[in-house]
Amino acid sequence: MISVYFSKNFLQSSQKIPKDQQIKLAKLLEFLKTDPFHPQLHSKHLTGKLSGLYSFRITREYRVTFKFNSPTEIQLVDVSHRKDIYRI
Repeated sequence: MISVYFSKNFLQSSQKIPKDQQIKLAKLLEFLKTDPFHPQLHSKHLTGKLSGLYSFRITREYRVTFKFNSPTEIQLVDVSHRKDIYRI
């Protein structure tokens, strides 16, 4: 089982997304704890300025960025609409 930690930014952002997205996110976190690359997450490695981060899909519109602190620890970095999440 993988330990999941929440950044302050993630906690603040997660309160701003629609309630139905928050509910789905809670369910997807269970998949993340067992397999960060579970097919339902649609996880992918990010490149460029976001190199070192990964993202997974809540819905077609919302994404979560995360990083590995170690092979057994994940830190959730941010959650936002896909048009905003990949901007630095």
